[in-house]
Amino acid sequence: MSTTLHLNWQAISPERSKLGESPFWHPHEQMLYWVDIPGRELLRCNVFTGHIEHWALPSEPGCVAPARAGGLVLALRDGVYRARDWGGALQRLAGFSHDPRTTRFNDGRCDPQGRFWAGTIYEPRDRRLGELFSVDAREGGKPTLALRAINNVVSNGLAWSPDGRTLYWADTQDHRIDAWTFDPTSGALRRHRLFAQLPPKPEGFRSDDMAAAAAYGGRPDGAAVDVEGNYWSAQFEGGRLLKFSPAGELLAEVPLPARCPTMPCFGGDDGRTLYVTTASNGRPAAEAERWPDNGRVLAARVDVPGLPVNFFAEG
Repeated sequence: MSTTLHLNWQAISPERSKLGESPFWHPHEQMLYWVDIPGRELLRCNVFTGHIEHWALPSEPGCVAPARAGGLVLALRDGVYRARDWGGALQRLAGFSHDPRTTRFNDGRCDPQGRFWAGTIYEPRDRRLGELFSVDAREGGKPTLALRAINNVVSNGLAWSPDGRTLYWADTQDHRIDAWTFDPTSGALRRHRLFAQLPPKPEGFRSDDMAAAAAYGGRPDGAAVDVEGNYWSAQFEGGRLLKFSPAGELLAEVPLPARCPTMPCFGGDDGRTLYVTTASNGRPAAEAERWPDNGRVLAARVDVPGLPVNFFAEG
């Protein structure tokens, strides 16, 4: 039986993103990174001073990860790019066959071995054309691109278990989270199974109907995993996180002061600060009073630390 876990949430800055996503804590820089997808920018924050730096990008960034050799790897609308320095040149690592007019990259991160994974979103959302790719640059030379999973609409919720043997991937549109047995050596996915199925959005739902909004629990967006293997899933339009056990049992509901959380991550020196990005773009005015932190990055302390960010590896 699940419980309600009330945390002391604070915004790290008054600034709001349109659609904040892909947060990670950089342990060497002691900075929090995230992207604003429609804002077409990458942000990083000194959480001790609240100062935020902005980097304007040529197209929508779906996700970002740090690289072991310094700099970053980013999935933009049309491909995966390497940035050696903050604000510097973008080197294209891999191109893809999808049509960037209808499809772009969304949620992603690195696996424990240093491969970069990113999923796509099919923006018309009327066909299951979302895919999951990995980019492997560990051998040097041209990075190896692999298609790992298909049959999705809105790729989200990518994460690994603490032992690196389970991969999670969500389809936000279907309110569904799946799991696979993960082979760390090859990156192959086996034993596909349903991890969690959330209730669908009620028929005729309107986001400006506050009564209906209060009854809707949201749909799975980005996620993070703690050291005990629990999967923390942001529930977009649900104003909450859900904490699942490794077996898929719902352990806790975590209310938030923002209606549309997009992705959590763990950070700080001890891994016990939980950060959550949120969205403000297109939200009805009636939400402002009840959800005052729409668009802001939120932080709270937790008892169990989370897994640290994985770095992109190059040969």
